Amino acid sequence: DVSPDGEHVVFDLLGDIYEIPIEGGDAKALTEGIPWDMQPRYSPDGRHIAFTSDRGGGNNIWLMDRDGSNTHPVTEETYRLLNSPCWTPDGQYIAARKHFTSRRSMGAGEIWLYHISGGEGVQMTERPNDQKDLGEPAFSPDGRYLYYSQDVTPGRVFEYNKDSNGEIYAIKRLDREKGETERLAGGPGGAIRPTPSPDGRYLAFA
Repeated sequence: DVSPDGEHVVFDLLGDIYEIPIEGGDAKALTEGIPWDMQPRYSPDGRHIAFTSDRGGGNNIWLMDRDGSNTHPVTEETYRLLNSPCWTPDGQYIAARKHFTSRRSMGAGEIWLYHISGGEGVQMTERPNDQKDLGEPAFSPDGRYLYYSQDVTPGRVFEYNKDSNGEIYAIKRLDREKGETERLAGGPGGAIRPTPSPDGRYLAFA
């Protein structure tokens, strides 16, 4: 992730989180040790970093100060574990993908919203079933919209031999004011990783 002031990049490497000047140079380790830390995201004011970690026994969303200090959990799930944190523009909430499984370990996801002080969270999206995935949350700059990707292949059962030239994932958008969801991108080759531009005019995706 790029810091809000555009001067640093935070990244994970082999289970630890580092920060490096955007023009290059030496990377500084912000976390280290046995826990597997990944998916770091700067807060809108640049003072904190949210990340996914198994340091509590299973993947949950954690917070730390920009220098790696004051590490503490936001979520404390013991079974429906979480990953892929993203901040609301006001810096008060974090959305993340909650993982659901049944007979298939890969499972499926729902997007849940948590205050930075913790708590049980609020459900934002509903998984179609326990095998079709949903995740990669991202907020519009004004906070009104939540973008995410969803497995839109036919049927209720996950299959490994899907046609990658066909449509597997599509990008959808939840209007948080109206409670309505619309499909934005998909088609042949599918669409993933929705990333709104800072001014909210464009959406980059893979």
